[in-house]
Amino acid sequence: MEESMKQRFTLRIAALAIGFFAAGASLGGEQTDVMRLSEPVVQTADSETFGSPLDDAVPTVSLEQIAGDGERFVGRSVRVEARVSEVCQKKGCFFIAQAGSSIVRVSFRDYAFFVPTDISGKRVMFVGEVVAKEITPEAAEHFAEDIGKKVPVMEPGMTYEIVASSVRVPRG
Repeated sequence: MEESMKQRFTLRIAALAIGFFAAGASLGGEQTDVMRLSEPVVQTADSETFGSPLDDAVPTVSLEQIAGDGERFVGRSVRVEARVSEVCQKKGCFFIAQAGSSIVRVSFRDYAFFVPTDISGKRVMFVGEVVAKEITPEAAEHFAEDIGKKVPVMEPGMTYEIVASSVRVPRG
């Protein structure tokens, strides 16, 4: 009888462990919950669009052009396709777009919408206005904290950002 109880106990522990890991729990204490504070305004089989419907008539500009010669684009609406390297994990209120070694912070017009917090690594299309912005050391640290990094991904100083009105995210 004692051996039978040990086997049942071992099976229960194994079942709990399997359930724990299957549910996506992490021993490291990392949060795996996806935050979606905004509903998409357009949904297709392939993508979801947040903010306003994406205006395909806006001229396409590369992220490298904006990062390298942003002054030329300040105040202009641009359409950009880039990979999301980091997302604010607190709300999805901004992301870092990356193409090669070029990175640009993308925020959202009037703080009116957010993107899902699990879009890192995806290639997104977005439309927004290029702005020049001074990043203080405190702001760089704050942005790093919001994306869950200890070291800022953005350097303090003058930079160019995009204030997006629309972000199209691929499904899957």
